[in-house]
Amino acid sequence: MEQFNLDCEYNELHSRYSENAAKPIIGITANFNDGNACLAEAYYASILAAGGVPLLIPPYPDRDALLATLDSVDAILLSGGADIDPRYMSQEPDYSLLHTINPRRDEQELMLVRLADARQIPILGICRGIQTLAAALGGSVHQEIYAALGNGLLNHDQSEERGVATHEVLFVEGSRIARIFASERLAVNTFHHQAVSSVPEGFIVSAHATDGVIEGMEAVDGRSIIGVQWHPESFILKDGNRCMMPLFKWLVDEALLYRKAKEIHSEIVAVDSHCDTPMLFDGGYNFGERSSRALVDLHKMHEGGLDVATMAVYLRQEARDKESLSKAVEKTNRLLDAIENKVQQCSPYAAIATTPEEVLICKRQKKRVVMRAIENGYAIGDDISNIERYKRKGVVYMTLCHNGDNDICDSARGCGEHGGLSAFGREVVKEMNRVGMMIDLSHASETTFFDVIKYSSKPVVCSHSSCKALCNHPRNVTDEQMRAIASVGGVVQITMYNGFLVEDGNAMLDDFMRHLQHAIEVAGIEHVGIGTDFDGDGGIIGCADASQLRNITREMLRRGFTKDDIAAVWGGNWMRVMREIQQV
Repeated sequence: MEQFNLDCEYNELHSRYSENAAKPIIGITANFNDGNACLAEAYYASILAAGGVPLLIPPYPDRDALLATLDSVDAILLSGGADIDPRYMSQEPDYSLLHTINPRRDEQELMLVRLADARQIPILGICRGIQTLAAALGGSVHQEIYAALGNGLLNHDQSEERGVATHEVLFVEGSRIARIFASERLAVNTFHHQAVSSVPEGFIVSAHATDGVIEGMEAVDGRSIIGVQWHPESFILKDGNRCMMPLFKWLVDEALLYRKAKEIHSEIVAVDSHCDTPMLFDGGYNFGERSSRALVDLHKMHEGGLDVATMAVYLRQEARDKESLSKAVEKTNRLLDAIENKVQQCSPYAAIATTPEEVLICKRQKKRVVMRAIENGYAIGDDISNIERYKRKGVVYMTLCHNGDNDICDSARGCGEHGGLSAFGREVVKEMNRVGMMIDLSHASETTFFDVIKYSSKPVVCSHSSCKALCNHPRNVTDEQMRAIASVGGVVQITMYNGFLVEDGNAMLDDFMRHLQHAIEVAGIEHVGIGTDFDGDGGIIGCADASQLRNITREMLRRGFTKDDIAAVWGGNWMRVMREIQQV
């Protein structure tokens, strides 16, 4: 019998720990037959060959275990197998057309896909896997392609060996999968009688057979999701054929990027300096529930790696008579208290914080944080002492105005009533400096902006603005303004409001990244951050809500930003400025 030196191999493996620890973990869904979980060797052989670490996910019903699994993996590979039960797509089953169905797999994998999608985990679906993607995310599947599309189709259930290609698929020009294979077409194998009939929202058909059957789909809204109808894994075991390896290499590369982003977010403090979520409170918003309406809640913060959401009490600019000003003050106090109450209901998973030091304590305790702000100095009425009252309530900044001039200053969307700061406004600036409240110049006119730079003894911020050089909107800031903020030690927080990023109002993540990079080039990496304006019409393709915020980190990594750069932009700069301003 051959002798194995396990001690030698054990020691060698320990010496390679650092190298192997960096490899991403790819969860592979298992088949389920006769009460046993099973998986064809080709699936995990392909992942190993691409540089990943395969992890079997058997079809179990335990939801807590499923969540723990998702926290442990860096990508998902959905393997092939039985038919999808049409009832999960609100279709009446035709059992004369269906082959075997596997309810145990269906229930777990459909939930797995939805949860993984919410966390922006990269996914590759193979054969049944592409159908699972469609069923889970809002698409549909033909129960039987010949019954649905007629008999003039190719043979989609070959009798040749699994590693033999029997027909071609055609790629959509410009699609991700066409770039992966650097080709317009690909010879593939085929073993199916079901196929995707319609793709989910945010997806395109990226490949089809010459007879029109859908053979590939992919997300085009920033998510790293691809589904293919053929079996690319089958080729790896046929004489070491690597023709399909680019697809598995894509999955492993995306997993590695996801893993790095996740690790970075576990170590940094990610701050969103502006969201308008309190605007939704009258509609029954619950911070502790994953909302289909709100873009920021406790679950989405966890999924997107967001540590701090700064919820602003927004006040529309109304009349400035005594009664109207009194109502503005009352509304501000009511909403500030409501923010605190909603967060307290989620203890011990979330907390209100008022200082950077409190934020860091919460980070160590694995709590999500909400800070409070005021959007529109109209909130103080005509009583400057309200500034100190709001500061004592925990308000970290106040935006001097909104879309309209007020008693404090002129707005970027106003009439130039004061020619910048009013005399009252200069007193407001002085008082905010005194009590240690950040002065926010988003929404301010340029004359107001430079007046505040002149009169403030402390750094100033723009909590949610973008670059006028790239999108000529009155609310955006010029390069001169960004350099001025940097010169006084402040920070400009780039926002995700579509109209501030592109003039046609249909922004994507790349557009946000252009603004972010431009601001960094102009103001310096130490003076730029992120303020989404979620729930105030912020949200773009590729970063539509708080659950998708790690996509920004992944894009920064793609563009060569270091961990220190990412830490600075995601919250380090904002908290540095807050700390300096709060020193009174």
